[in-house]
Amino acid sequence: MAEDFSALADLKAAAPVAAPVREPKIDAQGRSYATGKRKNAIARVWVKPGSGRITVNGRTLEVYFARPVLRMMINQPFQVANRSGQFDVVVTVVGGGLSGQAGAVRHGISRALTFYEPALRGPLKAGGFLTRDSRVVERKKYGKAKARRSFQFSKR
Repeated sequence: MAEDFSALADLKAAAPVAAPVREPKIDAQGRSYATGKRKNAIARVWVKPGSGRITVNGRTLEVYFARPVLRMMINQPFQVANRSGQFDVVVTVVGGGLSGQAGAVRHGISRALTFYEPALRGPLKAGGFLTRDSRVVERKKYGKAKARRSFQFSKR
């Protein structure tokens, strides 16, 4: 039994493994690309240095996402990374509703920022922006009114 514990001590004495150094992923036009997902929405996001202009499906952010809460949600990764107004973003988003699309855009922006500037991974990960929110609507089952709700019971 004592031998087992000595083997563990040897493992502890071994040199710590260094975190891998990530290289920026930037294309020929100076952009970073990432895909963001939320519910049934998928956002393709391109990030490049610029004046802070965000274009969604060919329209400005204010026109496409009229609700201030959704715009605030999309700008969160830039505020956490202290990069507000430093990047131009071009987004193509399909599927789902506006709320799901906003979540997909936020996820895509966060991933693209980490590809452009790998040092931002820490604060964005701590903020929870790199985790794909996997919650989706449960499918309807046969013999049920909705996913889990039964039909109304009638005694007579």
